[in-house]
Amino acid sequence: MRRTQLLTTVAMAAAMTLSPATAFAQATGDTDTNVQDATEGLDEIVVTATRRSENLQDIPLSVATVGDDTLAAVNSGGADIRGLAGRVPSLNIESSFGRTFPRFYIRGLGNTDFDLNASQPVSLIYDEVVLENPILKGFPAFDIDRVEVLRGPQGTLFGRNTPAGIVKFDSVKAGEGRNYAKVSYGSFNSINAEAGVGGALSDTVAIRISGMWQHRDDWIDNVDVDGDKNLEGYDDMALRAQLLFEPTSALKIRLVGQMRDLDGDARVFRANALEAGTGKLIGIDGGEFKRDETRADGLNFQDLNVENVSGTIEYDFGAATLYSVTGYWHGKLESRGDIDGGFSDAFSDPNSGPGFIPFAAQSQDNIPSLDQFTQEVRVASNNTGGLGYQAGIFYFNEKLDIESFDFGSPTATDPSAIVNQMQDAEAIGIFGSLNYAFDNGLTLQGGLRWNHDEKTLVAERLFDVRPLFVGGGPVGETTTSVEDSVLTWDVSAIQELSQEVNVYARVAKGYRAPAIQGRILFDRDVTTADSEKTMSYEAGIKTVLFDRRVRFNLTGYYFETDDLQLSAVGGAANANLLLNADKVKGKGFEAELQARPAPGFTLGAGLSYNDTEIDDSDLVVETCGAACTVLDPIFAPAAPFQPAIVYIDGNALPQAPKWTLNFSAGYEHPVGPGSVYVFTDWYHRSKINFFLYEAAEFQDEQLTEGGLRVGYKTDRFDIAGFVRNITNDESAVSAIDFNNLTAMVNEPRIWGVELGVTF
Repeated sequence: MRRTQLLTTVAMAAAMTLSPATAFAQATGDTDTNVQDATEGLDEIVVTATRRSENLQDIPLSVATVGDDTLAAVNSGGADIRGLAGRVPSLNIESSFGRTFPRFYIRGLGNTDFDLNASQPVSLIYDEVVLENPILKGFPAFDIDRVEVLRGPQGTLFGRNTPAGIVKFDSVKAGEGRNYAKVSYGSFNSINAEAGVGGALSDTVAIRISGMWQHRDDWIDNVDVDGDKNLEGYDDMALRAQLLFEPTSALKIRLVGQMRDLDGDARVFRANALEAGTGKLIGIDGGEFKRDETRADGLNFQDLNVENVSGTIEYDFGAATLYSVTGYWHGKLESRGDIDGGFSDAFSDPNSGPGFIPFAAQSQDNIPSLDQFTQEVRVASNNTGGLGYQAGIFYFNEKLDIESFDFGSPTATDPSAIVNQMQDAEAIGIFGSLNYAFDNGLTLQGGLRWNHDEKTLVAERLFDVRPLFVGGGPVGETTTSVEDSVLTWDVSAIQELSQEVNVYARVAKGYRAPAIQGRILFDRDVTTADSEKTMSYEAGIKTVLFDRRVRFNLTGYYFETDDLQLSAVGGAANANLLLNADKVKGKGFEAELQARPAPGFTLGAGLSYNDTEIDDSDLVVETCGAACTVLDPIFAPAAPFQPAIVYIDGNALPQAPKWTLNFSAGYEHPVGPGSVYVFTDWYHRSKINFFLYEAAEFQDEQLTEGGLRVGYKTDRFDIAGFVRNITNDESAVSAIDFNNLTAMVNEPRIWGVELGVTF
């Protein structure tokens, strides 16, 4: 598929005859649009998964991109980054914090940890800078050039905490893309406004300024509070300013400043929304579930502020290019929710509910200060044939303060218990990679990375005025440290069988640094987890067929993870404890199809099968503090006020559906100076389990969400109507188990209109 001359000719011809859809896509910085003149065939998809710009079909990795039409459709309804869940095979995203704290899963590997220093095995890279802390990973996707999902260990070129994979965002750069603005208005007074403007100020200087504002009114009615709508509203704003300086043809300097300001509600928890014995969603009166109704008596708010400055330097020496990427992020968060999800408790109020609530639970988690600094220096060869190389050094430093509060009553503002955590983390990576392209179409690649991580956490429970209820009184200051040094590596080969077909194989070792969990608000012990190490094996075929009208890629994989880090959350004490499983095994496949079968008609589809299994015959965890139907073998039966302890050997990982299917279709027909178009996208996932143990209530059988967009566009304007979650699917997506059968559910149906303009 290395048909450089042919593809260049096709690209030049395409640029001379842009369709309205392509023009609008370029205006928003998108370059891999799905809806354009069918006679062109499918565009080449350029990705940077190997830290170089390469054709997706020519790299020995399982990589998927989120199509521009899909990204635009998801964003039009005001979705945050969780809206990308399932849009490519093997990717799941969920959160118990709402818009601020996404948890990523690839091929079933992820982490359900809800504390604010949680370590995840999926890394998020935004403009070449790793975003480590969970509150940074929710930074909005706007003015985006490409979204890539790299599946499997990426421990050589991208480093720490990537054994499951990477979600990678690249924004439109200064001096690239056209000016655009778009705004949508939908149900619940939902507004999504986005714009990007800029251009060259001189022969050597270019700028770009872009921003996004999302708003939604409160739309959930808390029936125990005056007024008819009082929960789930938000205002979410993000801005980005860029300056590009090119004093010579060899030197590029890019400076970026970004910020985000979110003011809204924490996640709405729904008490006893899961029917006992089945897990089916039920309403607050025990009847039909109503997503826009709840009962709650606790305070609910969320306030997030993050800021970023970064700089990238590229210097082309001719044979190689030197890259320097410097990033600094600062953040603050305050988040309080009604954790029991209901009104009062059964022992103090006969009108409590819904269902049986044994005690009221309200907590708040703050990050008074988060400071993250990263620096990478890398050199990469510029040749496209023969021997290529990359080598570099990476440094990471994080300073994080966390406050956790428990409150004695739903509206209390004076805490009954306070836990402080202070974490310092430091990491360094030294890496190198070689690749050699033979004349017969074979390319071999191999890389090594030495990783060293250190982490120290100081935790204390300052006071506890409810020692019998919370956790036995104050806990003195404790200092816990972990560190490790690990060598990660990968070896791969890709063979061009013909201009249409490539086959590849890859073996890779991934690594997640040791972790510390100091949430001692309800438990007394700081816990740690050893490093986890993943060996992954995959092979696949990549094809472009029928005169470039069909692209079909298929990957099969198998992995084994030693000492997998798991978070045992919930139980009677609502604890959050780290542990290691001896081994976890996973196997499956990803199949992806894009097609342009007829003029103006495009199709996209993805299918993944992910089978994960915990392999540790001695591993036990505490189950639900609420009354639930446990399905696992019993190690220690439930005692008064104590849950059962069970074996979890053989269980699948939480939040890991076996089957994920996504589908999209678009059609465009010229009318007058523009064209009428229709685009639909769908996502389905099979059953998921919410916790490490299995219970009939804490699972969801399936989720199916679809969207539709119909509009008219010219070379400057685009007006469309849209609907998200068109069938109004109601599914539980996560749960809380320590108090009652509490559920969190997916987003509601949103419909509206959008207007876009390029200039």
